[in-house]
Amino acid sequence: MAGAAVLVTRAEWFVGTVTEATMLTRTGRRLLVEVPGWPGNRPGQHLDLRLTAEDGYQAVRSYSIASFGDGQAVELAVDELPDGEVSPYLVEDVIVGDQLEVRGPLGGFFVWDAEQTEPVQLIAGGSGIVPLVAMARAHHAAASAAPFRLLYSVRTPADAYFADELLSLVDASFALDWVYTRETPSGWPRPAGRVTRELLAETSLSASDAPTVYVCGPTGFVEATAKALVALGHDPQRIRTERFGGS
Repeated sequence: MAGAAVLVTRAEWFVGTVTEATMLTRTGRRLLVEVPGWPGNRPGQHLDLRLTAEDGYQAVRSYSIASFGDGQAVELAVDELPDGEVSPYLVEDVIVGDQLEVRGPLGGFFVWDAEQTEPVQLIAGGSGIVPLVAMARAHHAAASAAPFRLLYSVRTPADAYFADELLSLVDASFALDWVYTRETPSGWPRPAGRVTRELLAETSLSASDAPTVYVCGPTGFVEATAKALVALGHDPQRIRTERFGGS
């Protein structure tokens, strides 16, 4: 996790039960977990998830939360890492009725609250959309008039998480832009390619709008995007980043 964050840490481990498990993409899976005692979470927060093997070996990984607010239902969206210890199990093996240990909510910096009225630019790479979809959902649920704009970079259309839901959120205060890095839809006006400074200038809020910017994705994507935003004149203090391993 990146940024000058003040973490909100809860040491207690909760035992949750998987109530839904559906594939979102070829390697991404949505899990809905009912967690008795869960205190709720703010949009953008994450949790720790712990697996324990029969021999007692434990592996802990952090996952962003796609859901927000009160209630005991916690929604995750997990991308499988081929050499991972935890994600292959969550994507390939977990079934409804299985129990998972979680701790949280965690994180007090990479969050959005309905009291915020400034423009917001969301920028996601791949499964980095998860905490940002929580913010987009919260923005819609609050009927917030704060201008929101989401730039979502994915390899191909088939690799997008929550695509239909994101499209349904588009309205006068929520704009959605896509970038495809490997393969575009038929007739797409822009060739496949990475997010660049020039593309950011075309598809994101201007620095003159003084937006708060949330960037989430693989480390290389986040670092390159944040650097480009600063070069475009954005205040570094208004750029909030969260990243995960890989390039």
